[in-house]
Amino acid sequence: MNITVISFGYGHDPAPAADAVYDLRPYRDPHIDPRLRHMTARDAEVQARVLATPGIDDLIDQAVTAALTADRPTTIATGCTGGRHRAPVTAQTIATRLQDAGQTVTLIHRDLDKDVIER
Repeated sequence: MNITVISFGYGHDPAPAADAVYDLRPYRDPHIDPRLRHMTARDAEVQARVLATPGIDDLIDQAVTAALTADRPTTIATGCTGGRHRAPVTAQTIATRLQDAGQTVTLIHRDLDKDVIER
């Protein structure tokens, strides 16, 4: 079965069409740390910070379980404010776990390379 995982930022455009959308805005934002603000999910320090956030692992487990129990091609979207930190790290982790489970996965980071949203 084909599974598409998309990360995005609510601050850039509306959420993409998906079977399940996971809103990561309530979770701790690496953006608040000035050292991490201009980094992205490609940076190990950002990855470590996001994956250490309380509740993220449970959300990832929920998304993976939902995708694995779907009986048709599925699209999962993960969104945060800017699409540079929480959403792409979470999407990458979901995609990796699904691939490890033998699924065919397409991973799209819609907003990862867009400008930082200053707030």
